[in-house]
Amino acid sequence: MTAPEVLKAAEVLHAAVRTNSPCPPVRSLLAEGDIRSAYAVQRTNVERGVAAGQRIVGRKIGLTSPAVQTQLGVDQPDFGTLFADMTVPDGGRVAAGRLLQPKVEAEVALVLGAELPHRDCTVVDVLRATDFALPALEIVDSRIADWDITIVDTVADNASSGLFVLGSTPVPLMGLDLRGVRMTMTRDGEPVSEGTGADCLGGPLNAAAWLASTLAAMGDPLRAGDVVLTGALGPMAVAAPGDRFEARISQLGRVTVEFAKQTKGDRP
Repeated sequence: MTAPEVLKAAEVLHAAVRTNSPCPPVRSLLAEGDIRSAYAVQRTNVERGVAAGQRIVGRKIGLTSPAVQTQLGVDQPDFGTLFADMTVPDGGRVAAGRLLQPKVEAEVALVLGAELPHRDCTVVDVLRATDFALPALEIVDSRIADWDITIVDTVADNASSGLFVLGSTPVPLMGLDLRGVRMTMTRDGEPVSEGTGADCLGGPLNAAAWLASTLAAMGDPLRAGDVVLTGALGPMAVAAPGDRFEARISQLGRVTVEFAKQTKGDRP
């Protein structure tokens, strides 16, 4: 049976989504540093989404930056679930008021062609299982007011997932050096973030191997067709109505998204 405190935290976060209003941190509802219960909260709301007809299309990895891990007092990444209705087409527009407090980060996305069932998944396993890579923008969001989060809050909140944008041109991994890719992200033409593949847990394939091993150990492995957002290559940037973001990742290409201007009647 699901613990009452897990159900309570899950309901608080679900209410924030339903009402489009940020909620207080949920860490006070769980034991301090209880990441296991935080994942139970996440799983409860993922199952709620599936029951309501949402379709799982992959996973995202967060906290791949050592600096962010230090800030939140953890020594490993976290993960969340991607649903089909989180996708925004390359060059598409995010409606005003769709998200609460969005931020954007550039990542390498992997699309799998085979399951990764092993608890000791290696980079070679990931290479063999991956069909192709794409440049991606993750639009993170937090249901927690003012991004006042600890590791427990972000894990419970589906790893602060929001939306994601995939580039339009698949790139095979053969001969591709994901650790050495360079990323530049601009907002309205002005650089706001830079980084390399090595800034993502030493390389996006390392991050994917960690995720595959973690999920396999939980009995819910990555499957063929899954999209894996491997983690930010550089700092995230706050998004406001009217902003246009573009990320260019060497060897992979570019990906763009716009945020619609707010009009009268839109939710703040």
